[in-house]
Amino acid sequence: MGAPKTKQKILLTGGAGFIGSHVAEAYLEAGHAVAIVDNLSTGKKENLPAQAEFYRADIGDAAAMEKIFQKERPTVVNHHAAQIDVRFSVARPVEDARTNILGGVQLLELSRKYGVRKWIFAATGGALYGETPDQGAAEESPIHPASPYGVSKFCLEQYIGFYARSYGLQYTILRYANVYGPRQIPESEAGVVAIFIGSLLNGKTPTIYGDGGQRRDFVYVEDVARANLMALTSNGNAVVNIGTGRGTTIQQLLELLQQELAAGLKPRYAPKRPGEIFQSIVDNSRARNILGWQPQTALAAGLKKTIAWQKTMDNG
Repeated sequence: MGAPKTKQKILLTGGAGFIGSHVAEAYLEAGHAVAIVDNLSTGKKENLPAQAEFYRADIGDAAAMEKIFQKERPTVVNHHAAQIDVRFSVARPVEDARTNILGGVQLLELSRKYGVRKWIFAATGGALYGETPDQGAAEESPIHPASPYGVSKFCLEQYIGFYARSYGLQYTILRYANVYGPRQIPESEAGVVAIFIGSLLNGKTPTIYGDGGQRRDFVYVEDVARANLMALTSNGNAVVNIGTGRGTTIQQLLELLQQELAAGLKPRYAPKRPGEIFQSIVDNSRARNILGWQPQTALAAGLKKTIAWQKTMDNG
């Protein structure tokens, strides 16, 4: 791909992670300059693209982050670094807030100080709306976070809005559905895909919590990375859902994986987890209208790619 009309200097937090590393690759392929900040607590060094500048640092380390902003002078901040484990956020809400709220606000302050033009924020749709209708929750749907993780993500959205109104910062907030694909770790919000693939490849009985009728909106990671690329050139401030608008039950997901892997392992059914949302689907109409984005990867095709990647990791 040729150089973009306007080359951006992008500071990408969490760029060694599952989603962030795909976003970094999309930006680099489009000709932008990318500096990645990641503390490698869940991200992996092998996920880092060679062309990106890398800083091993924690977004909560004020002195380290100030030095990075001073050196890089980014025009855009893409913020993916986060505490991503929903169960951890329930057990340790203070630590969740320290990373997801205070760490984010510190980045906003540095962005104001060093003249960042635009923010792109990886928010959550899956953990924000609570139970959703069959057609999916729209961005103006009531906010009912089911965990401190969802609360912290929504809180930072409000801080971003404040910085936009007060200091002219432009933003695009991307509320992700359940993202899956290569490089996913089982602890992530949509980790059931990685968990099921790992179990089936290793001959272990997969576990379904509840009856498997829970429905999720699974969106492929490369489609998500493309939304981050399109957000660079979108005009105006916007909050947009990034998902397929379609629900897939956990039982259906497992059956698709069993077919692809020719695995006859029957699942074990365990009691449903307390407080688990039964249906989480997002309406992507606004993403189509504002970003011109729509998902391009069907679930079966995305699972096939994810399995192929997992096999190379197991064989490696």
